[in-house]
Amino acid sequence: MKSILFGICGPTASGKTGLAIEVAKMVGGEIVSADSMQIYKGMDILSAKPTAEEMQSVPHHMIGIVSPTAYFSASHFRETAQSAIEDIKSRGKIPILCGGTGLYIDAVTRGMRFSEKSDENLRNELKAISEKSGGEWILHNMLKEMDPEAAEKYPPGDVRRVIRSIEINKLTGMTRKEQEYRDSLIEDAYDARLFAIDWPRDQLYDRINRRVDIMVKNGLINEVSSLMKEIEKGESTSVQAIGYKEIAEALKGEIAMSDAIARLKTASRNYAKRQITWFKKDARVAWLPVTDTKILAEKIAGIILSTEADNG
Repeated sequence: MKSILFGICGPTASGKTGLAIEVAKMVGGEIVSADSMQIYKGMDILSAKPTAEEMQSVPHHMIGIVSPTAYFSASHFRETAQSAIEDIKSRGKIPILCGGTGLYIDAVTRGMRFSEKSDENLRNELKAISEKSGGEWILHNMLKEMDPEAAEKYPPGDVRRVIRSIEINKLTGMTRKEQEYRDSLIEDAYDARLFAIDWPRDQLYDRINRRVDIMVKNGLINEVSSLMKEIEKGESTSVQAIGYKEIAEALKGEIAMSDAIARLKTASRNYAKRQITWFKKDARVAWLPVTDTKILAEKIAGIILSTEADNG
């Protein structure tokens, strides 16, 4: 019988963190972040990390654990997060996943098999191609011949994923779809019970816009400026953080800062759309109509505690 794992997911700015903290307080839980950017050090504002006060009230895991220059994959996340989950359970506490990165939640809960094959020389060759004039399109055309579906999914500008897709295909002979089918045959790691706050779209977008304004007020521009001095173009996944590219372009003088902030708001709203689409397709997610956070927390806590009691 698979172990039950509870989680709070959903789009950016929906109030996941606050809700998860309230639930954790009620059930004696600890939070395991499932956010692909909160894992990085020095990205506190950019990734909307919980505050120091929030993390003191409830233990958090998988936050600020690697350098922003590091390459960190879903495979790395699964290994580290599952270790944290089992540690929490061994101490008699209840682990609660919290985050909006659907791939990371699936990596922990689903029976996904990540390719362990890698060839640094091949990857360096492909990176060298990408850095030449028109290189992104050369790589994308290469992927299109190997795996048309992956090429449709990953645009030329998503160089890291295009390169990884080519590498996997060359080393395993499999397409992404073939990998997904192989993964579907593997039993899920946990019996995941997930919750999400269901906001009316216009209200969610207003929350996103206001959050960006608060991030700027709290020092987002200085944070990105510091990160720019540390992050170099290459394997780091941290540069994919929404807001980094936009603010960095403004700091380089390529666009006006006001335009960068407007683009950040648009990018954040578009990201929320993608997150909603992802989680709406997941039958494990129970969407709860927005209401007072305490009421929602009490409802989820009640479900968790009754489930835990039933499972002894």
